[in-house]
Amino acid sequence: MSFILPEDELTLTDIKGFRAGAIAAGLARAQKIMGRGPTELVVRQLLNITDCAAALEQWNTAALAVVGTEYSVFQAAGTVTLANNKLLVIYGVTIETLPCPVSRLIIRSGAATGNILAEFDLEQIICSNTLEGYFNQPICLDPTQVFAVNVRCRIATGVLARIQLKNFLLEPIGQFIA
Repeated sequence: MSFILPEDELTLTDIKGFRAGAIAAGLARAQKIMGRGPTELVVRQLLNITDCAAALEQWNTAALAVVGTEYSVFQAAGTVTLANNKLLVIYGVTIETLPCPVSRLIIRSGAATGNILAEFDLEQIICSNTLEGYFNQPICLDPTQVFAVNVRCRIATGVLARIQLKNFLLEPIGQFIA
């Protein structure tokens, strides 16, 4: 079961807990599937171009043209595949575009129309005094896993929407990252 909690209903301690929980979930998953412990990994935020081959480093959808249609948050990249040494944890979302033009956030495995790993009703935060929310549980995406993160259009604006994922990327400490 996946649901989103509006930022204005949370304390700073709660928010720190979501971040710590996301890192802990990522470290546990990395230990299980990559065989690497916390001292062997660096935790950082995802770089859209470097890590996902997105068109821009910004979190943009394509122009929202059709209500009810899903659009990737990675703009021109409908699906993303992580490198074989990277694990992604997504634990929340911020909507920067006002008025909020999207109603759902859908994380899928495989193709842009693949199996749904999690789906969040963004109208839960739209009705709140914030456009920022945290997931009840973090979503871990494994190395080499093909995935898509889409939003469903609720207002056809004809322009892009800025949807930023709250995330951590875990990868081995290496030559350039220490």
